[in-house]
Amino acid sequence: MLDRQEHHVLSSYFAPRGQKRMYMLGMQLAQLYLSPFDKLIGVIGEAGSGKSALIRGMFPGLELTNDDDGVYVRPLPLLDRGSRVQFFSPHTYHVDIRFENGFTQMSVLADAITEALQAGKRVIVEHFDLVYPFLGFNANLLIGAGEQVLIARPNLFGPAPSEIRDAVYNSLPYRLMAHTAEDLCEYLMPPEDLARCDHDDVKHGFIISFPDPKPTFDIAELERKVNEMIAANLPITYVDSNHVAIGDATHPCTGPRIHVSSTGLIKNFHLLNHFIYDRFSKKYLLVGCVGDDAEKTLQTLDAQQMKSDFSM
Repeated sequence: MLDRQEHHVLSSYFAPRGQKRMYMLGMQLAQLYLSPFDKLIGVIGEAGSGKSALIRGMFPGLELTNDDDGVYVRPLPLLDRGSRVQFFSPHTYHVDIRFENGFTQMSVLADAITEALQAGKRVIVEHFDLVYPFLGFNANLLIGAGEQVLIARPNLFGPAPSEIRDAVYNSLPYRLMAHTAEDLCEYLMPPEDLARCDHDDVKHGFIISFPDPKPTFDIAELERKVNEMIAANLPITYVDSNHVAIGDATHPCTGPRIHVSSTGLIKNFHLLNHFIYDRFSKKYLLVGCVGDDAEKTLQTLDAQQMKSDFSM
């Protein structure tokens, strides 16, 4: 395990869109990559990328100083360390640099992080790329959340926080578009199929899977109706932790913050024109993609599946 951590440079995972699946991925990453000796954990990603869920999965019970409902802990524990009885001080601190920099100078935040590390504490830093130039040293572990979750153990030659930031910031729009398109498909499909479906991920897209029997709805008609809702440019708004509003309609959603702000922002949505049967899971897969290469991506996925079927 230690050998794996020492020689690890960069790993990539599809970033799931549901909160529960983000928690589970966080638990998996902690088991595979987190060392007891890692004191500085840098987390990078835009709002709505699922950073908080990932952190909660990796560090169960950690008090986050910000939450998804806009509640912030005051005074900031990291800056309040000197006023606490040392015996009762936390072992692990959390700080959201982007938010805190609105109230505290970056150099002060960097000094507080350094002092906590020197005292043997662990610090989880959201938006680590912003404070990195003031620290002068990299994190023991870097985690980026975009369309994919990147996890890196930097060495002298990188990766730098800016590299992780550029990768996840550029890919996040695809994840937001894909998730919104996925929810539009759910909203429009027959209720009996919605009640029995599961979800998975592909690059720039999504998979909705169904056990026997094979769904009977018309895929081309579903695609047409979704594109009509995209053309209508309906607003997508957060309702609560389990629902999102599509226009005036409320729809169940396990990742209600991971969406574009309106349907019109979804670019080039397409569905594969037939179900793929997965022999391993014994499920029928509905595959959708977004973005400039959506049709090409679907053709590639279909060809890969057909090749796999012939080889069996």
